[in-house]
Amino acid sequence: MRAALKELRTGTGPWPAAARRAVRVTLATGIGFYAFLYGLDRPVEATYALFAAVALAGLSRIPGSGHLRARMVARVLPVACALVVLGTYLSVRTWAAVAGMLVIGFCVAFSSAAGPRQAGAAPGLQLLYILPSFPPYAPDTLGQRLTGTVAGILLLIVAEATVLPDPAVPGYRDLAAAAASEAARCAEVLERPPHALPAAEIARASERAQALRPSHVDEAQRPAGPGVRERALAHTGLAARTLLARLRSLPPPEPGRPAGGPGGMDLVRAVRESAAGTAGLLRSGTPPATDSTGLRDLQVSLARTPMTGPGPGFRDAALVELADAALVLRGAAGIAVAGRAGAVDAAGPGVGPVAGPADRFWYAGEGPVRLWWYRLAGNSGPRSVHFQNAVRIGVALAVARAVAGVDSLPHGFWAMLAVLSLTRTNAEQTRATVRLALIGTLVGAVAAGGVLALAGEASTVYAIVLPPLMLFAFCVGPVRGVGWAQAMFTLVVAMAFAQLAPVTWQLAEVRFMDVLVGSAIGMVCGLLAWPRGAHDELGRAVAELLHAAADDVQAATAAFGRARAVEPDQRVRHALALAESAYAQYQTERRHPAAAAGEDWQAAMMTGHHVLWGGRRPTGAPPGPREEAVVREYGAWVAAGLRRAAAAADPVHAQGPVEPGPSGPAPRRPGPEGAPPVFYTAMAWLDALTADLALLDRGAAAGGGGGGGAGGGPGGGQLASGRA
Repeated sequence: MRAALKELRTGTGPWPAAARRAVRVTLATGIGFYAFLYGLDRPVEATYALFAAVALAGLSRIPGSGHLRARMVARVLPVACALVVLGTYLSVRTWAAVAGMLVIGFCVAFSSAAGPRQAGAAPGLQLLYILPSFPPYAPDTLGQRLTGTVAGILLLIVAEATVLPDPAVPGYRDLAAAAASEAARCAEVLERPPHALPAAEIARASERAQALRPSHVDEAQRPAGPGVRERALAHTGLAARTLLARLRSLPPPEPGRPAGGPGGMDLVRAVRESAAGTAGLLRSGTPPATDSTGLRDLQVSLARTPMTGPGPGFRDAALVELADAALVLRGAAGIAVAGRAGAVDAAGPGVGPVAGPADRFWYAGEGPVRLWWYRLAGNSGPRSVHFQNAVRIGVALAVARAVAGVDSLPHGFWAMLAVLSLTRTNAEQTRATVRLALIGTLVGAVAAGGVLALAGEASTVYAIVLPPLMLFAFCVGPVRGVGWAQAMFTLVVAMAFAQLAPVTWQLAEVRFMDVLVGSAIGMVCGLLAWPRGAHDELGRAVAELLHAAADDVQAATAAFGRARAVEPDQRVRHALALAESAYAQYQTERRHPAAAAGEDWQAAMMTGHHVLWGGRRPTGAPPGPREEAVVREYGAWVAAGLRRAAAAADPVHAQGPVEPGPSGPAPRRPGPEGAPPVFYTAMAWLDALTADLALLDRGAAAGGGGGGGAGGGPGGGQLASGRA
């Protein structure tokens, strides 16, 4: 028993985590339900207290520890009350209830675009709107309904925050701080001869960079929200991965060339100090004693120093980019820790490939309403998987409400609950889920019918059975799958309703029939609305991303040599955000049999980040006509390759036949004597994109979505830093 209790308190596996949550939700629902029903004789409040806690803890899947979930539930409490009010008043007429279900169901489901916690809370909020939409239609009981809802949610908040706290796990800030510390270690090694990282250090740096990939981070810790700090923290992770990648690939000094000076170890030393200060800032929240002025001055000086050959030129270009990544890391970390107040140190004059704080840290100057608007507006089109999912669930709920209202479906609430809990993002998953759910519901209905037939109207039996049954249901259901969850939930609702009003064994039969109707509606809507889920949309999104990237590369290289650099195309940012959303959903879906196993989607994401990060040249000595010609020719070649890769990613919608890839070797030629660093920076950027093209070409042989150079580039798998 001691071992079991210790595992319950400290275990991190699925069973201990589910058991802790089951204890919390059982306490919250049990206290509210029994206090109102038996202590105060208030059945309406008892019903809403029970379902409010079940909605936001049993049906919802808000990621994170109990404290994080408690904060999220507290934030949605006003929304939950508003939904109960709307559901109560719109339920009186069927047409109003159906229209409300369509609009509100869509809006609540679409809120998942704001991040994983909002997505986790959305099903529970839907349930709180559905519950008052069915008989009894009693607007005069609104006060009682709100009282029960608030009491149930407050009890849940207290239980989540105080009962069986979850073991602490490293947050994303901790992971970013560890990566910044590792960058400082790598820079310290590079300061010493032979000025190159040994294999062990490269492996360690790679591991720290991989730890920042969203797919390797717990869902609750991912900085995926639209707020300033969350965007800045995502930017911090991207900059830390970029800095580690550039430290790993920094070429050593040419033989015979002094290691010191502005083109050597002075800048590496400044990068080390900046990275160490950033790590301390992320850990303690205290700004470091020194600012980034020294590193910025060294970067400017190096960017304006002419080179005498390709070897030193490419090293100095790599040093300029290294400093740029360290400066971005410091600026983004300051905003992540201090919010808009931390943007002061980030506003220095940028000289790196992504110059200009107005674009680099654009989110620091925007208000919260505009940031939310950017996120929601960026996902409002039919090409967004969040939009598609919201349309699917909104239409399915409206159809279910219409069927329940027109045909007077008994306990139609359960049919809508089946739609809500069983509809998946593609038709294949919905079909598989419904099959398991119907089996589980049938088993649960038979068991519930037997208990109801034997116990009759003996409510004491149901009162005794309900708490341990809830504890078992909320523990087993999340771990064993939808079949177990439906079976146990059927028993739970039967035992609860049997205490609210006299029932017979036929309640279990009604429950099964309602779930059958709701499942059929969910399957039909899933077949009609984007039945292949994210797979088809991912191909289109990646194709759009690569097309936008090709246009951006061609525009940037065509403008090479002008006094003013070309700003990155916002299309790249928007397309990258949509592609990453589709890719995240694609990873959770059951693979379609016709889905090819060879698409390397992550390589396309990495390419998009490379285009965004390196699309502009640093300031400094202007290039000459020969350098301009070399860069433009190389850029046109890379753009053509990206367009061919786009056609291959989405051959159904491609314009014309799909070509195999760029023909002939890359037109990469060494620069003339005395070429400025800007030339070598541009060539290094195009070299990285050429390597990305090779990964895209090898995708069919490498396997779909798995590697894509993961960890080799600065941004693979990270969130887009654009407004969407």
